[in-house]
Amino acid sequence: MRTTVGIIGAGPAGLLLARLLHSAGIASVVLEGRDRGHVEGRQRAGILEQGTVDVLRAAGAGERLDREGLRHDGIELRFAGRRHRVDFPGLTGGRSVWVYAQTEVCKDLIALQLAEGGPLLFEAPALAVEDAATDRPRVRFRQGGQGGTEDVLECDYVVGCDGFWGVARRAVPAGSARVFERTYPYGWLGILADAPPSHHELVYARHDRGFALLSMRSPSVSRLYLQVPEGTDAGEWADEEIWDELTRRFETGDGWTLERGPVTQKSVTPMRSYVHEPMRHGRLFLAGDAAHIVPPTGAKGLNLAVGDVVTLARALVHERDTGSATLLDAYSATCLRRVWQAERFSYDMTGLLHRAPGATPFEDRIQLARLERIASCRAAETDLAEAYTGFPFG
Repeated sequence: MRTTVGIIGAGPAGLLLARLLHSAGIASVVLEGRDRGHVEGRQRAGILEQGTVDVLRAAGAGERLDREGLRHDGIELRFAGRRHRVDFPGLTGGRSVWVYAQTEVCKDLIALQLAEGGPLLFEAPALAVEDAATDRPRVRFRQGGQGGTEDVLECDYVVGCDGFWGVARRAVPAGSARVFERTYPYGWLGILADAPPSHHELVYARHDRGFALLSMRSPSVSRLYLQVPEGTDAGEWADEEIWDELTRRFETGDGWTLERGPVTQKSVTPMRSYVHEPMRHGRLFLAGDAAHIVPPTGAKGLNLAVGDVVTLARALVHERDTGSATLLDAYSATCLRRVWQAERFSYDMTGLLHRAPGATPFEDRIQLARLERIASCRAAETDLAEAYTGFPFG
């Protein structure tokens, strides 16, 4: 097989890149190791920045988002029994965010790719990226899953959208990249529940017992999280115990109550920050979680991936139209400016709202002072709102 751009991974990054390239008349092939049902069912982030929504609409993938997505014009911060709403449009000149699950983004992009785009091969795991430093890189992959036959995809460019554990990043020679990493001594115990959301916007709660987040997937399905120690087994928590702890951490002095319902899914998400520099080796480009990971507090993971592939698609179109590799050569540096701002914001939000093991009373009061500053200073509040609704692509 041969194509212009070989894309490893059919998550939002790989699928959106294929869509953008198809719209520009550039051929691509997408290789995905899992089956379609798995890709369309894996639960991930559900907050889309304004820029991400604009890109999906322009790519023809916004119809169902506009019909079923939930636009949010702010978030609520809770601390010391208080409630403070951050008004996004009023602070950012009109920007908002949307709640629309990654599963739905993937479904929309898969449908478009199968109907109009180039080959999208499910159960075709990539085995290795070869000759990335030459002008004829190759991807070895297996057709038909683990028991299938081995094949080769020859490309002009390879894009690794296959996540932290994929083969793309491992193809970068040792010593040719720098890694920046931080792990956190806590994780998120997350639940999906058949219960209407208890608030119309996301609620971020800082509590002496730990962080909690109230989110949603739809008007009838709630998504909630609790800070728990690193390595916690979700099975250690009974459903009623989770609801009781959420109630404690969201408590306010105005009679607000938490809606409860049957828990349909329960898992623990570890917390880490990670950046791989540069995001390119020869004709191999890394995008999304293959190049960077952020803790979920800032809701940046999917949106960073979108920024990466928008930047790369522009660069590939520019190279085709002008013969100049200037934008391709600038890909890593361009993306990393946005990546590091998102890493900074996610790190700050995590430290602002989570209680570290062994935190001292002094550290607790510093957290509260920072939250008071946001609640009482428009400049501090604006900085949070601008970062949350998204940094410009490119």
